[in-house]
Amino acid sequence: MPEQTIAEALLLGVLEGLTEFIPVSSTGHILLLGHFLGFKSTGKAFEILIQLGAILAVLSVYAARLWRMLLDFPYDPATRRFVLGILVAFLPAMVIGVLAYKIIKTVLFETPALICIMLILGGFILLWVDRWVRKPRYHDITRFPLSMYFKIGLFQCLSMIPGTSRSGATIVGGLLLGADKRAAAEFSFFLAMPTMAGAFVYDLYKNYDLLTAADAKIIAAGFAAAFVAAVLVVRSLLGYVSKRGYALFGWWRIAVGALGLAALLIFG
Repeated sequence: MPEQTIAEALLLGVLEGLTEFIPVSSTGHILLLGHFLGFKSTGKAFEILIQLGAILAVLSVYAARLWRMLLDFPYDPATRRFVLGILVAFLPAMVIGVLAYKIIKTVLFETPALICIMLILGGFILLWVDRWVRKPRYHDITRFPLSMYFKIGLFQCLSMIPGTSRSGATIVGGLLLGADKRAAAEFSFFLAMPTMAGAFVYDLYKNYDLLTAADAKIIAAGFAAAFVAAVLVVRSLLGYVSKRGYALFGWWRIAVGALGLAALLIFG
């Protein structure tokens, strides 16, 4: 395995961990950087499978709370209702992800210009929503109406288009539906757990026979880097967005998308 390839996998893994839980599209960033690096993964599996590192990061940060939920589940109606809400929110992405899997992986993942356009468009939407004057109605993610969980899940389906951002779609959906900035981000963490785990398992199932030992080394390197970087982000994001909102991420998306389009025009 060439040393450069492992180095690229580590770089892409760090990028995955840093961007997975902020509304800038981790997949979009990885696909764009991979395009310009000439990084090729079997069946585009690397870009999905290294998300396991980010999943484990959020599980480790929320381990105590998840354990408490597990203990309370048989006895506490509020806990059962919240778990149901997460599953209701996850359902639309599960169905569409399975039905549209081939189009997503063979068409959308292979269109860098589309990724750049979605980054820019999503950046402007994020800036608008962040500045939108509206008093939030929901501050506790366990108390959202069941219909709101489902609607956020529908917003998450927009992230099937690379460059949109899974966390960005769910956060914007939460904000538009009345959640405060912290609650919108925190629910995106919880919804990420079944969504990313489901994508990981399904993609591994689809590509297992194609992956080699060399692929496994690359994925392992990206996974480890993604885990470390994601832990840092998950531990700090809620405090940041509570105080400063999402404007920084909106401007970042616009800048990356514009630079990406310029680079595609110059270098192809």
